[in-house]
Amino acid sequence: MLRKFISQNAFLYALLILVGFTVSCKKSNNNPDANTDVESNLLQTPTSDRALLTKDSIFLYAKQTYYWNKSLPTYDKFNPRAFSSNEKLLYAMTQIAINPQTNKPYEYVERSTSPKYSFIDDGSVAGQLGGVNGDFGFSVFFAGDKDLRIKYVYAASPAAGQGLKRGYQIIKINGNSTINTSDASINYVVNAIFGSSTTVALTVLKPDQTTQDVTVTKAEYNVNPILFSKTYTIGAKKVGYIVFNTFTTNSATLLDKAFSQFTTDGITELIVDLRYNGGGSVQTSEAFANLIAPSTQNGRVMYTTYWTQTMQDDQATILQNQKFYAKGNDGVTRMYSYFDYSYKPTVAAGNQEVFAKRGSLNGLTRVYFIVTGGTASASELLINNLKPVIDVKLIGKKTYGKPVGFFSIRIDKNDLYIPQFETKNQLNQGGYFDGMAVDKDIFDDVTKDFGDPTEKLLAQALYYSANGNFSALLKDNAISSTSPLSKTRVEDLSGKMDHDFKGMVETRKLKFK
Repeated sequence: MLRKFISQNAFLYALLILVGFTVSCKKSNNNPDANTDVESNLLQTPTSDRALLTKDSIFLYAKQTYYWNKSLPTYDKFNPRAFSSNEKLLYAMTQIAINPQTNKPYEYVERSTSPKYSFIDDGSVAGQLGGVNGDFGFSVFFAGDKDLRIKYVYAASPAAGQGLKRGYQIIKINGNSTINTSDASINYVVNAIFGSSTTVALTVLKPDQTTQDVTVTKAEYNVNPILFSKTYTIGAKKVGYIVFNTFTTNSATLLDKAFSQFTTDGITELIVDLRYNGGGSVQTSEAFANLIAPSTQNGRVMYTTYWTQTMQDDQATILQNQKFYAKGNDGVTRMYSYFDYSYKPTVAAGNQEVFAKRGSLNGLTRVYFIVTGGTASASELLINNLKPVIDVKLIGKKTYGKPVGFFSIRIDKNDLYIPQFETKNQLNQGGYFDGMAVDKDIFDDVTKDFGDPTEKLLAQALYYSANGNFSALLKDNAISSTSPLSKTRVEDLSGKMDHDFKGMVETRKLKFK
């Protein structure tokens, strides 16, 4: 569904900004905020004031498509134009719906002024989902108070071109050797690596204790989300291991190739490493599930998508303003809008997915998922969909907690992402807003490269495969043997340093009404 939108909305003297609310009001009186005062206010707004129109749009699209839209007040009561920025408006709007299990907003994040699920994007997410990034190509985390490590590197990225690898310790950034977990140092690290600068100079310490100076320059590159793949021999068993870092729309064929090798190797157990995978394409998550699930599940429900009730009831008329070209049910290409899709939770509407075996790997008896607080959305969807059909074990830390997803809403020059649907598996299980609990609680080990059998999370999966239970060694739950970080500190650092996209984006071809 991530396609280039073509708007024909002649709104406010042909200003091409997809606010669209006035048009929708005039076509239908079902809009709860369709009143003369709101329309009059919008029409009297000078066409040059795009900022106010954008604020209107953010709220009014949410009023009809936000998953918890019933909790939102009227336009007049909320007064979106009173907020000083789009981000502050979005945050205030998402803090209204209260989760009865926690008595906090569904989108609440401790010590944060940003919502957990919603955000405004400049179009970068669409590129990332398509498998193209434009950054340095690596990320970092602390193994100790003064021990900053590279946690992953994409193979075709500028960082990989400079020889950087997971586990390397960064001892200087742009000549600065003061690297620690103080707020000032964290801000410096984040700005240098995730900020707007096009280059970063690093001095790294390798596992062989040699150092290397590198300068990395940002560039566009194609992402291969499979960071590592290997088959291990554990006694008489073959155990596959795959590190999958993001659900891009173009990665299904890469997964097919990896699983073809697993089939040749004769694996009977599988370790799927999603520790940094914040999600992505729903369609890719489905393909992954069909590679793992047994063929006996063919035709059975995998999961159901529940869109907001307003959308299910064909009342989200504002979506008439999100237009695109597509082939209709008759095969003819014409202009449609998101209002033309069916959002009912049925197979006929395309919102109830069934298993359809992909590839020839059958006979898996168990799947181990390596997860952390960075494991979210499409990753959690994959896990939740497989839990009813195969023995699943989770190793690491409780996942992020995002059972909801979205598609992008184009507003002027930006994309609005707000939750519009929730998913539940074939047993109607879902609702993991607080994250999925693990079977073996253990810290991420950023000191070793992927595939090293002594890396703590992978070691636990291999140990269970050999012994039928997890290792109980206390030292396994320390992030570093020399300067361990507390659980609270790790969680705090994760919130400050995790800049990976987290989302479950509807990329399937939905069906027209």
